[in-house]
Amino acid sequence: MIDVATASVESELERYFAASRLRAGDYGPHYVELWDQLEQASAGGKRARPALVLAAHNGLGGTDPAAATQLAIAFELLHTAFIIHDDVIDRDLVRRGSTNVLGAFAARGAALGADEEQAKTWGEAAALLAGDLALSQAHRIIAQLDIDPITRGRILDILDRAVFVSAAGELNDVTNTVAPHLLGIPDVLATLEQKTAVYSCEAPLQAGAVLAGASAADIACLGRFGRLIGIAFQLTDDMLGVFGDESKTGKSTVADLREGKITTLLAHARTTPEWPSIAPFIGKADLDPTEAAFVRETLTGCGSAAHTEQLARDHVALAKTELAASDLPGELRELLSTFADRAVNRIR
Repeated sequence: MIDVATASVESELERYFAASRLRAGDYGPHYVELWDQLEQASAGGKRARPALVLAAHNGLGGTDPAAATQLAIAFELLHTAFIIHDDVIDRDLVRRGSTNVLGAFAARGAALGADEEQAKTWGEAAALLAGDLALSQAHRIIAQLDIDPITRGRILDILDRAVFVSAAGELNDVTNTVAPHLLGIPDVLATLEQKTAVYSCEAPLQAGAVLAGASAADIACLGRFGRLIGIAFQLTDDMLGVFGDESKTGKSTVADLREGKITTLLAHARTTPEWPSIAPFIGKADLDPTEAAFVRETLTGCGSAAHTEQLARDHVALAKTELAASDLPGELRELLSTFADRAVNRIR
């Protein structure tokens, strides 16, 4: 984790959720519970996006800590919105090892007498609404930043692009499972960049830099670094989604296989002679532990796991090359280089 103090972000988030729960009380207990679940969805993460905002702002000589904190909160709420909506798309009931908004409200409906289909509707409706609320608040925070209008407009443009591109990537991630042609690794990497890298790393870094009044060259460099390191992190996420320790990651190691999610693991495996032996298990909704173990063994044996890990390492190396060639302050370069190393260290 980037070693940037985010205590101000935590305290401001606590105040925001407390005020929202109080406000929600006028609209009934279900709405209060929705805000409780939204706060829980925001909690437990590593706060990487706020840390990137603050690192760029502080590292480039920013002088507005209050605005930087609000900007950091906006990007954390954007992330919260996306993971809640992603759980709806993936039909996941658990996030970070705990019941998510979808699962909590489905259980709430069932406990109050809803049948299975009604309970599912409860969960999906609550999750969609919670994600919408977080997304709306992210925009509102930036729109109300007490900064000059030109800078505020530039940051809003960064946020708008992040949402626009991420939506394209999310749609591609879903439709890739039934693509009429075999997707190659470049196709998969493009989806990772769109779905995750832009909003997770590129946008927070650039927004923090813009707030600090950084040069166009520094902003562009941080964008390139952010895209590369964002892809590296998503590659390792895909590895952990198949080979990880569920007790540590809180992430299922069969969900991606059951969904048939096209990752670089599968894109590479399709090019090997071993693919026909595992193809029947990819996208199998009732994939059992024995079958999943066979798929993992095959992905390791045919070199797909090593190939994906090397791709992550290559992207980290490229990201660090961007830093080395830049005119960014040395302390910021060192900070971001350490952050980059986390992308590959987490799969050891």
